Amino acid sequence: MHFYAGGMRSEVNPRLTDAGLAIAVTLVLAVVIAADPVGRTSFGGYAFALGFGLILLVRRLLPRTTLVVTLLAIFAYYTLDLPPVGIVLPAIGALFSAAEQHRTYWAVGSAAVLLAVATYFRLDGSEPEATLNGYTFVTELALAAAAIALGVAVRLAREARERTAQISALTATEEAHAADARMQAERMQIARDLHDTIGHTLSVASLHAGVAAEAPDAAAARPALDQVRAATSDALRELRRTVKVLRADDASGPEPVLGLGSLDPLFAAARNAGLRVETEVSAASDALSRSVDAAAYRIVQESLTNVLRHSGASTVRVTARAVEGTLTLRIVDDGTSARESHRAGSGIRGMQERAELLGGTLTAHPAPGGFIVDAEIPAQSEGEA
Repeated sequence: MHFYAGGMRSEVNPRLTDAGLAIAVTLVLAVVIAADPVGRTSFGGYAFALGFGLILLVRRLLPRTTLVVTLLAIFAYYTLDLPPVGIVLPAIGALFSAAEQHRTYWAVGSAAVLLAVATYFRLDGSEPEATLNGYTFVTELALAAAAIALGVAVRLAREARERTAQISALTATEEAHAADARMQAERMQIARDLHDTIGHTLSVASLHAGVAAEAPDAAAARPALDQVRAATSDALRELRRTVKVLRADDASGPEPVLGLGSLDPLFAAARNAGLRVETEVSAASDALSRSVDAAAYRIVQESLTNVLRHSGASTVRVTARAVEGTLTLRIVDDGTSARESHRAGSGIRGMQERAELLGGTLTAHPAPGGFIVDAEIPAQSEGEA
């Protein structure tokens, strides 16, 4: 049983509820016995009244036993010619308990038995002072029905509270799982961005550092060192942008989103590293959703990084087209060691995850004379214009 106090729900100890019901039944029966119009006083009657109350203390554990014992006690009570208390009144606690504890059919059957027995003895004429009349029958029928109905109502209310609590718990669990999934997705996104940015920068810086190391003098090494400085500056800017997002510091306005329109610096860095870069970028950024545009940039960036790191290629060709609502990317290099070095490493997995998250596909595999990365992504991701 529950009640509300000060806006908070408190739960009453079931034992206190049972004790209260037992005391109430005992007192009501005692009052009826004491009000016997004949003026009879019977300690036996009071003992039965106490027994009708005490049996209710086990009503939760033994609802059917409580009901059966109560019925037998009522028959024994009238067999001993004790002061009349009505046929249904001593059983209201047991009828209520049976209905509350999912024993409604037992309660209805027991009430029917009580009313049938009472009607029989009132019709056979053995008790002239208790002849059947409509008022008495309707009163006892209404009393039994009210006890059973109250028990059913209490049970349904309790079950409704339990279902509500279960739904609340399931909803809280689902929300927690959704929050964990969103956090994991954000972590993966940050990890992919950092991998792409740092990997590309370190690859370019490593190549130019090697060139500087082999230069005959400082003047010859200066252009290569300038390229290292430019590459590391780009990486620092990207790291600052990432940290700013993590801190939710948007006081200076949103950072520009990298996309296909930002590829020229990547191509320039690759050319400065000694690659011949051929491009055919006909897909416009404004025809793509922001997430697709950013994913395309990262895929091209990671592909160029892999070419610089692993392939030993001299030429790479980048193609980006948007046809019939689909962005098609192809990055082809002529690296001679591409077949040997190809593995589904974190870089390729990251590119595949980017494409799949947007409903697209990406494949990366050796080809005659080099290595190919192919990606197809819907131009408009779901939920973005």
